[in-house]
Amino acid sequence: MNPFHGSNGIAFGPDGRLHVAEFLAGRISAVDLATGEVDVVVPAGGVVQSPDDLAFGVDGSMYITDLVPGRVWRRTPLGEFTLVSDEVKVPNGIAFAGNRLFVNEMRPGGRLLELFPDGGAPVELTGDLPMGNAMQLGPDGYLYYPHMLTGEVHRISPDGGTPELVTDGVEFPVAVRFDRDGVLLILSSGPSGDITRISPDGQRQVVTTGVFGLDNCAVDSDNRVYVSSYASGGIAEVHPDGRLRQIVPQGLVGPYGVTVDSTGTVHAADHYRVAGDRAVRFTHGIVADGDELHTTSQYGEVRTGSRVRAKDLRCPLGIAVRDDGALVVAETGAGRVIAIDADDVITVVADGFAEPVDVAFDAEQHCYVSDSQGTVYRIGERPVPIAHGLVSPQGLAVRGDELFVVEAGRQHLLAISLTTGEIKSVGELALGPVETVRRALFTNGMPGAPRGFAGLAVAPDGTVHVSGRGVVLQV
Repeated sequence: MNPFHGSNGIAFGPDGRLHVAEFLAGRISAVDLATGEVDVVVPAGGVVQSPDDLAFGVDGSMYITDLVPGRVWRRTPLGEFTLVSDEVKVPNGIAFAGNRLFVNEMRPGGRLLELFPDGGAPVELTGDLPMGNAMQLGPDGYLYYPHMLTGEVHRISPDGGTPELVTDGVEFPVAVRFDRDGVLLILSSGPSGDITRISPDGQRQVVTTGVFGLDNCAVDSDNRVYVSSYASGGIAEVHPDGRLRQIVPQGLVGPYGVTVDSTGTVHAADHYRVAGDRAVRFTHGIVADGDELHTTSQYGEVRTGSRVRAKDLRCPLGIAVRDDGALVVAETGAGRVIAIDADDVITVVADGFAEPVDVAFDAEQHCYVSDSQGTVYRIGERPVPIAHGLVSPQGLAVRGDELFVVEAGRQHLLAISLTTGEIKSVGELALGPVETVRRALFTNGMPGAPRGFAGLAVAPDGTVHVSGRGVVLQV
């Protein structure tokens, strides 16, 4: 099981441990780099919802950008939280210049702001950032920050003024840091995991790490460089030639939906990618159909490969293929099940659900839908309950005359006989706790925290696969 459900902002704390913000998990952990031991410092379910970056003040307080709700928090060394600001939209990059605190916004037209933990309105240093992100005070006393959408790095005085272009031509720069020799490190979040190194004399070198989804970087007192990955978690030390020493292993950040194709290959929808595929797709539901993969994104799209079949849906999750080739989707946010035909025409199959999560078909093409509020339905002229009183039923799959259901709230796999209606427990599942449903899927037009769910699939050989909370289980 992945220790991190994506690793985002990282910074060394006063205790010498590397602290890691986990946006998807909604928590902050600390890593002992000598042993690789991970401790949760700020658990999920508290005032911090979606920590994306963090920095430490001179008094040892941790400052956290909470991206989805648009808040910046201070956590004292005693563990007490106070709200620094709720006036920052999509707060992400955070840095100190001495005792002064600065935050930028990860959105088109964003701002770079100075915040005042002891009170006072934010002061804007500059605006029109095409998605800012991780930044740092440079040796020259300027704040350095990326423009993610334009591939540029800029700098500005902490006292304001006109920003200056430092460099351009960087592929999707997500973070800027300085090592102890004054070398500027620019992380790219693309599939190659490139780090652009610019020495104080201007020499430029690109180091390829192979880490998909680089997110942030920290440098220790011995000038060792450590990186995080939003797409696969983990913490790794990067040597100057690009070699890695993996300290905390990478893994799955979801996963959510799961499917098995005709060759027996398992594909997991892992939010930022299909596991094994490096494309950033925000995938959540997935189904194999011949040589094709159909996917849903909680941010509104249904795709066949790279072809968009539907968009602007309200949190589509589970997906199945009907025998006429139509894609049938549980549109969770709209409380309905829809079908998308070969011409991408959408029709409503059934509605009136609370939170439909997954769909499945039996051999006679009866459609089943799980509603996470406790019921599994068969859809005919109207939805008919075939199981109720369940605790968060999610993933569905049919094998023969049995309908398998992931009862996520009780960590059980259930089997419902489609002939007798008998329900039995197949066994317990080691999926970890059910995630709180997060409804803030967008903030200021940017993707926010996803809604977690456990997927289910039956392989051609009859093997049942369950996905969720960092693992894919074969039952």
